[in-house]
Formats: sequence, C-alpha cells, structure tokens
Amino acid sequence: MSKLPLAAMSVVATALMQAFAAAGATLAVYPGQRVSAAIDAARAGDTIVIHGGHYVENLKIAKPLTLRGEGHPVIDGGGAGDVIRVASPDVTISDLAVFDSGADLTAQNAGIYVQPGSDRARIDHCELVYNLFGMWIEHAADVRITGNVIVGKRDFLSPQRGNGIQLYNTTGAQIVGNAISYTRDGIYVDVSHHALFKNNVIHNVRYGTHYMNSYYNVWDGNRVYHNRGGLAIMEARNQVVKNNEVWGNTDQGIMLRTVQDSVVENNVVSENQRGFFIYDAEYNTIRDNVVADNAVGVHLWGGSVHNDVAGNDFIGNHEQIRYVAASDVAWTGNYWSNYFGWDKRSRGVGDIPYTANDLVDRLTWRVPMINVLMNSPALQSLRLIAQQFPLMNVPSVVDQAPRMRPLHAAWTRQMEQSR
Repeated sequence: MSKLPLAAMSVVATALMQAFAAAGATLAVYPGQRVSAAIDAARAGDTIVIHGGHYVENLKIAKPLTLRGEGHPVIDGGGAGDVIRVASPDVTISDLAVFDSGADLTAQNAGIYVQPGSDRARIDHCELVYNLFGMWIEHAADVRITGNVIVGKRDFLSPQRGNGIQLYNTTGAQIVGNAISYTRDGIYVDVSHHALFKNNVIHNVRYGTHYMNSYYNVWDGNRVYHNRGGLAIMEARNQVVKNNEVWGNTDQGIMLRTVQDSVVENNVVSENQRGFFIYDAEYNTIRDNVVADNAVGVHLWGGSVHNDVAGNDFIGNHEQIRYVAASDVAWTGNYWSNYFGWDKRSRGVGDIPYTANDLVDRLTWRVPMINVLMNSPALQSLRLIAQQFPLMNVPSVVDQAPRMRPLHAAWTRQMEQSR
C-alpha cells in the first residue's frame, strides 16, 4: 500500500483537528455556580450543560456555544435588561426556563435578544415566562425557533407588553411549534422574508400575528384563537397562508390588507366578528376555505379586485358578505348556506347566480326577526322579484356558479373535536 504524500497527510490532520475542535468540550454548571463564568471560560464550539436550579443572572453569549438545560434550570433576569443576549452566530439555547426580563419598551427588553449578525441561532424547547418581549430577533439569517412556550407579563396592560416573538429585518427564519399567550402580539414580523411559520398556537393576545412589509413567507397549520385579531397580514406579497384554524377572535379572523400575489387556502375561519377582512388586496387566490359562524363572513372593500375566489364554503355567517364598492365583483364556485336557488340539471351547481347583499339580506340586517321566515315562499319570491328590477340592487359579490353542497362538510366537526 502506498503512503500518502506528506502534504496530503497534513491536510487530513488539519481536517481532523478542526472536526475535534468543532465538536467542542462540555462544561457543567451546578446550583451555586455562575453560568456567566462558564460562558467566559468556554471556547467556541463548547457545550455548557446547566443543571436544575435557580440562577439569577443576565447572560451575554458572544461566541458560538450551546447552552443546554438538564432538570429544568431557571435563568432569572431579576427584572432588569435582557435575560439572555445572543451576540454571535451559531448559538444554540435549549431546555431552559428564561424568566423576568426588564420592562423597558424603549430598550426592547427580552427574555432572549438575538442581536444583528447572530445568524443561525437555535432556540428550542425553552420556557420564556414573564418577559417583556419573549424573543427579539433582529437582522439575523436562518434562525430556528422551535417548540418554545412563551407567556408574557400577564399583569401588564396590553399596550405595556412586548410581543411574543419579534422578527425585524431577517431572512430564512423558521418559527415552528411554539405556544404564545398573554403578550401584546403573538408574532410580530417586519421586513422579514423567506420565513416559515408552522404549527404555532397563539391565544389571548392582541393580534396572533402582526405582519407587514415582508415577502415570500409561509403560514401553515397555525391555531390562532381568543385574540382581538387572528392573522393580520398587511403590505405583503407572495404569501402562502394555508391549513390554519382561526376562531373566536373579537375582530377579524384573517386580515389581508394591501396584499398581492398570494395564496390563501384550506383554512378554517369561524366564530369571529369578521371571518376575513380584505382591503386593497389584488391578484390573490382564495380557495378551499371554510368560513363559518362568523358575524360577518367576509368584509370586502378598498378596491379588492382581480382575486380568484373559488371553492370556499360560507356556512351560517350572520352576514355572509359586507361589501363596499361601486360595482359588482365576480367570484365563482363557492357554497353559500343561504342560497335558495335550484339545480334542475343535477350538476351540483345552482341554476341562478348567488348575490350577496340583495334586498332580502338588507331586510334581515335591519329586522333580524325576518330570519324565521327565511325558507318561506314569500321571501324566496321577493328575492326573485328584486333580481328583475335593477334599481333595487346594490353592488355586490356575485357567484355565477354557486355550489349546492359544501365541499368540506366535515371540517367544522373536525375543528370542534380538535379544540
């Protein structure tokens, strides 16, 4: 067997040394010791294992390290500043309880603050409790925030709280499987692109997400409930909003404001004041959603045109569409639970268009008791008569091919079982 040349052997040796250095050493911290002392002593690539106990410290991590908890250790910020500040790329924090940051909104005090340049930060399975901001992540690429529980300063009034997770000027973030409650907004996103927000649970905040100026992001499989607003997506484009369950919010379930070129599909939006609030939204695809049992199914206005709205089920909303515009807008192929047309040819599609906001709708808004006569021949005749007299009509959403049966009859039952 031939021997390797000396230069090649040197390269192999260097590679092995780098591999061992990357693996790093493991340092242990026990109650009565200082975590900050271990951070100072550690070298880049080391792991610090923090054993169960109560550590009253404010930590700064300025080198690539892993902090891992064992036995539920608590890092207590003592009500001042950030509890943990990340100031280096390639930092991992897992299995810690992070408690009691400062309360200065101007200083943006946080349980964990990921400062600019701290790319590839990993924060996994931590409990962040009674912090002003749960996490503040600024100008960092490819962060991963997974499986954390975030509960804000619950005794503060909402305007005095910070947000659960704040993203500013980031790219490639993945925010997955987190539970957020009692913050100001759940996830606040500004100027952040190519991110994934998946399987998060957000409740008892102002907006589940407060979101603007951000592009090419995915919202998938989140459960957002009992907030003022569910998903508030504004001044954005190229979004995918899918498979979310949004219910019981006192204002809108999903807001699309100044949104273009996006896909909103397979969501269940129910029991909100307004299921969808759509304002100044163009060239979007809104399909295969269930919009059920809201006070208003869709509030549509502000030049929201050129949208492809098809295959949705509008079921049992007190007011299916609240539409403010100067001319009709065409949707097609949706199911409307208050449609009283017929299907003589058994195609599954109504023979006459569905028109929201017709004369009968306006009568029932003014005199709700008329709803008890909704299936009566008199009201059905009144709808038909109104269609023959254009002067009685107002601009409306018109579905030329309304479906006779819902496409997703089991969805509402599935959602109720999952709660």
